[in-house]
Amino acid sequence: MQTTKPHAALLASPGMGHFIPVLELGKRLVSEHGFNATVFVVTTDTSLSQSQLLKKSHPIPKLLDIVLLPLVDISTLINPTTGILAQLAIAMRQALPSLRQAISAMKFCPTALIVDIFGTEAFAIAEELNMLKYVFITSTAWFLALTIHLPTLDAKVVEEEHVRNHEALMIPGCSPVRFEDTFEPVLDRNNQMYIEYIRMGFEMPTADGILVNTWQDLEPKTLGALGDKRQLGWVAQAPVYPVGPLVRPVKPGSSSDVLGWLDMQPQQSVVYVSFGSGGTLSAKQTTELAWGLELSEQRFIWVVRPPVEDDAAAAIFKTGHRSDNTPDFLPDGFLTRNQKKGLVVPMWAPQTEILSHPSVVDSCHTVRMNATMLTEDIGVAVRLKSTPPVAVGREEIETTIRQVMEDKGDAIRARAKTLKSSAEKALSKGGSSNNSLSYVANDCEIRLRYIKTKAEGA
Repeated sequence: MQTTKPHAALLASPGMGHFIPVLELGKRLVSEHGFNATVFVVTTDTSLSQSQLLKKSHPIPKLLDIVLLPLVDISTLINPTTGILAQLAIAMRQALPSLRQAISAMKFCPTALIVDIFGTEAFAIAEELNMLKYVFITSTAWFLALTIHLPTLDAKVVEEEHVRNHEALMIPGCSPVRFEDTFEPVLDRNNQMYIEYIRMGFEMPTADGILVNTWQDLEPKTLGALGDKRQLGWVAQAPVYPVGPLVRPVKPGSSSDVLGWLDMQPQQSVVYVSFGSGGTLSAKQTTELAWGLELSEQRFIWVVRPPVEDDAAAAIFKTGHRSDNTPDFLPDGFLTRNQKKGLVVPMWAPQTEILSHPSVVDSCHTVRMNATMLTEDIGVAVRLKSTPPVAVGREEIETTIRQVMEDKGDAIRARAKTLKSSAEKALSKGGSSNNSLSYVANDCEIRLRYIKTKAEGA
């Protein structure tokens, strides 16, 4: 006999930045929309420990299970030049047999399969097992617009006008993408990252729905274009559901050395610097960032990672620490000089708790498209003028930090407070994001009733 609740199977690609939003989506389906849910996590040797840590340290609803799929080894399928997007796509492809086996072994087949952007090839499994299929974009609606629009363009024209001549890439009904803000895979159509990205853009419109980790008031123009058949609606084909912002909530009673340090700092006095679970800098940029933070004379928390290995400048650094425990890839004596106003955290920190702390003012981000939206469309950030591959100098970093902390700080904080209220409203009962997810839940319930009726008549 079929289960009485719709059951969502969610597939998360490697890395905390993908796992957390997918997990939060599953939790919301269970707690607010009457689902059972199973989150399948694709793991590599670098992501397994992170996924296990989060699984153990965060409360999970009773009707939600987390399944770590067998470790995926892609070492023989990549080389030092393989970009991160291509690596994730390959890892997800290698995990498909394990996913199919895991779903087939379940007592009841799930009603729907929800994948992130790297998992669209799993749609074939959903079709084979008669499940609804959805893709969940953990980034912005603007990123979704670029992703589905790019495959409709002539690749040679994009290369000539956008890549070579640096003309803006126009997207119907949306803000254009300037060359300096463009998504890295767009730059080389012979690179595997471009090939994989175009494939994802082709596959997304075949979904029964596209979920996006944004909300209506944050991106009204772009979401309007995605729903308008005269603009991007004819490309999207599937309905687009803004269901965000889905972020990990602050864990009650959280404590750590980092949070203890923050408790001793004045309110809104600390800059938080992090580049995500997969973000790395060159050796030169790491040095410039360190000096920029020090010269700004502001309090900071920096989640630091060793420089990327293939950077030639990194060869001058040893692996280890100097006499004052400063890592060899940071300026000599950095920790000693900044021990009263700065905190350097290796590799990972409780980001949600840090950003929710009253002492923290702002954070630094790496994605250029996101940076443009945050500064120009939303008004909650100050953007650095220099853009990759040019390293941002220490003087510019110092000046920008001072702007955030002093000159433009009040305006940014006021705008951020307004957005926070808007986000909370969107997720509340009757809010735009809550309603969007209700539409998805309703489709799943209709499918479940159809399957039950068909089974009873057999």
